[in-house]
Amino acid sequence: QVQLVESGGGLVQAGGSLRLSCAASGLRFRTYTMGWFRQAPGKEREFAAVISWSGDRTYADSVKGRFTGSRDNANTVYLQMNSLKPEDTGVYYCAAGRRIGAMKVDDYEYWGQGTQVTVSS
Repeated sequence: QVQLVESGGGLVQAGGSLRLSCAASGLRFRTYTMGWFRQAPGKEREFAAVISWSGDRTYADSVKGRFTGSRDNANTVYLQMNSLKPEDTGVYYCAAGRRIGAMKVDDYEYWGQGTQVTVSS
């Protein structure tokens, strides 16, 4: 059974850094595109970053230049978040899908439970 488990969230001050991890199991990790989404209270889940199975990476404009996604080709995808801003606050979700460069929620088949990231001013 497919399972995605996020970790690494927490409380950080504005300007600080945080690294999220997502451990995947039950799927052929190398064949899946891995996406990162986030959701603030009262808002829709939004795209943050995607690391495709091809190795290509794409970022939302809101995080470009500050966030870096990567994968170890074993079972884990990462999101290195630097220069964090209060507007980055939200629950961050890891997702797995087949489509290269997928940026839509509906493009993904599997989801983790999320990890909370809170950035204080």
